[in-house]
Amino acid sequence: MNARDAFFTPYEILAAYEQRSLAHVAGAPEQVEAAGLWRGIGFRIGDRHFVSSIAEVNEILTPPALTGVPGAKAWLLGIANVRGNLVPVVDLRDFILGARSQVADSSRVLVVRQVGGSVGLLVDEVVGQRSFGEDQIAAAVGEADEHYANFVGENVQLGDVQWGLFSMSALVRSNQFQQAAA
Repeated sequence: MNARDAFFTPYEILAAYEQRSLAHVAGAPEQVEAAGLWRGIGFRIGDRHFVSSIAEVNEILTPPALTGVPGAKAWLLGIANVRGNLVPVVDLRDFILGARSQVADSSRVLVVRQVGGSVGLLVDEVVGQRSFGEDQIAAAVGEADEHYANFVGENVQLGDVQWGLFSMSALVRSNQFQQAAA
């Protein structure tokens, strides 16, 4: 503490430290906006690669412990306690394709907001953030697989991989998704 600090309250000193430290913070990657880029979280279901807007995925978890829900459809795996909040967890592969996922070390749960709370979506793997330029989006092709057509509007090529642009909001708004009772 120097002589100049003797005239300030502890709160004022801390506030001044905070202002000085914030002035030197480098822009975090999630805060940097690049004009003309669409960014999303890439994930895999089986052999298919998808990407959802970074704004649609709130959190990525390792598969949590689940409590089963009697009378629910098979694709509703159960309810998880995520930091004190009850979050239903859905097997996305089972919901869309009718084939149960095998939980592996690479499996993850994408937490997505919906009306009334959040929902977790079990996927085979999260492959990180992906960015697409305007030219790639403009060259996108429609979804050919009828299983995904309600949630994937376009497919974008990035290197050797075709990425389906997966709309989490279309998924959670769909009538089929909202009807989890068997």
